[in-house]
This record gives sequence, structure tokens and C-alpha cells, in this order.
Amino acid sequence: MSRRKEALSAQPSDADLRLLKIYRKVVECGGFSAAEVELNISRAAISMAMNDLETRLGLRLCQRGRSGFSLTDEGAEVYEATMQLLAAVEGFRTRVNGLHAWLKGELNIGITDNLVTMPEMHITNALSALKERGPEVRINIRMIPPSDIELAVLDGRLHTGVIPALKSLPGLDYLPLYAETSQLYCASGHPLYDTEEVGERHLANCDAVVPAYAQTPEIKALHEPLRAAASATDREGIAFLILSNRYIGYLPTHYAERWVSSGRMRALNPERWHYLTHYSAITRKGAPPNLVLESYLEELDLRVKVADGAETQSASSKDCLFVANG
Repeated sequence: MSRRKEALSAQPSDADLRLLKIYRKVVECGGFSAAEVELNISRAAISMAMNDLETRLGLRLCQRGRSGFSLTDEGAEVYEATMQLLAAVEGFRTRVNGLHAWLKGELNIGITDNLVTMPEMHITNALSALKERGPEVRINIRMIPPSDIELAVLDGRLHTGVIPALKSLPGLDYLPLYAETSQLYCASGHPLYDTEEVGERHLANCDAVVPAYAQTPEIKALHEPLRAAASATDREGIAFLILSNRYIGYLPTHYAERWVSSGRMRALNPERWHYLTHYSAITRKGAPPNLVLESYLEELDLRVKVADGAETQSASSKDCLFVANG
């Protein structure tokens, strides 16, 4: 008796739910043989499942044999309870799926300046897809320095952020997004504008604007040949000084393109004077579950994987072309 009470008080597992679904179908079909076709499993497997269920519940659920199939009184009650349980499970699944299909809440994002002109619009497209999935989602974007973004994500003021991947903090998770190319530029009125090969001796004779924000050691090394005569806290400030025709400085290629295409800037010896900055989306480790944030990250990750796949396919095509031409 004590074993029976213990069995009945246990919570139903996934395996229990499977057994109950088989039991429901057996009752609805009126026996094991008729349930074979509906369940697409053998009669022996159905019989084993029924035996397992009866053992699990500690009850005899049905009579089966030459006299035919019939439910016991306990079996009839278990069938009614099974219908209620499975209906509740389906209702739960429907409700959760509804939450996924109709998101509500806020998404607070911190983004480093001047990323909107990136050709790979992973962030923009992910936000568009998020708004499609949840028209009532409110998106709040703050354009602040990377260090402020890290702190705000860590203390919960921001759900996520996009920063250059200069270092990894133990309290954050990182999703790589893209690599940004920067080149050394001057404006059309600068003495180096018409110089073909710009070397270190040219740089030593020109005033330069250098970033007043964190950089990797590799990027700092590229700034060492420059004659630092000004600084800026962001890329827009660097662009202002370059366009004064008095300074040279590094800018992301996607950001400088508007001035390059109009002839107001040019890259100086871009094969030599360039570097990459890798950007990542960050979230706080162990943050409370947030369906809006999770949905946004799913969309963002999908676009990154699609872009990586396209780049891999493009690289493979080039390799094949090289082999064919070789």
C-alpha cells in the first residue's frame, strides 16, 4: 500500500506522459489491435507500455484477453484524469507558443557610435525581425562609450550591448558580430592627398588625430608612427578634424565612404595603413530569463550565421576558380 501511495504522489515525467498518450489512444480505439495503426507501433510495444503504466500507477487499468478489451473502474477514472492532464499540457504549450508569437516588453540596448553604416546590418535587421515578432515590444537604444555599455549590462540597466571586443570580462557572454576595417585618411585639401605611396617619413611630418578611447595593442602600434597633435573621443570627432584639411587619422571604411565617394577624402596607402576591429554583442551571465532579449539574440545569431555561411561559400567559389584557372 505504501508503494502505491508513493507512486501516485510522484510528478509525471516525459516518459509518463508518453505512456498516458498511448493509454488514451488504446481506450479511444477500444483495444490494442485497433490502436496499432493509430500509434504506428507494434501490439507488443503497446502491451509493454500498458504494463509499464500499470506498474507505475500501481493499478489494474483494463482487462484484455480472449473475452476482449474493457476498462476497470480504476482504469475509467485514470482515463478521465489522463484527458484532463493532457489537455492542460496542450494548453500550456499553446500559451507558451503564444508568448513566443506575441512578444511584449522592452529591449534596452547600448551601441557604440557610428555602427549604423556597417554594410552587414545584423543589428538593424535583427531589430526589424524582433518588431515583426512582437509589435508591442519597445526598443530603447543608448549611444554610449563601450566601457559604459559594459557596466550598464553588468548592473542590469541594459539588456544587451554592442562593443569592440578589446577584452573579455568574466561576467559577460559574447556573440561575435563582425569585423570592421579602418584605414588612414586625409581630406582633399591635405598635402598628402595626391601622394601615391605614403610611408612613415610622410606620417612623421603631418599632424594626426588619435583616438582618446581604448584600443588593442596591435591598433596602438599602428598609431605610433603618427605625430599626435589632436585627439577625439569618438570617430565623428576624428572625421571633423580630418575634414579640416589639417590632420590625418584612422576611420572605419564604411563610415568614411560618404566622403571618399564624393572626393573629399582618400585612404593613404590602404594596403599598409589599416586594421580590423572586432565587434560583439554582450549580455550578462546568469541574467533572469527574458523572452524579448532571447528572441532578439536568436535573430541576431541567425543573421551572423547566414553571413558567415555566405562568406564561406564565396571563399570556396574563389578557391575553385583559382584551381580552375591555375
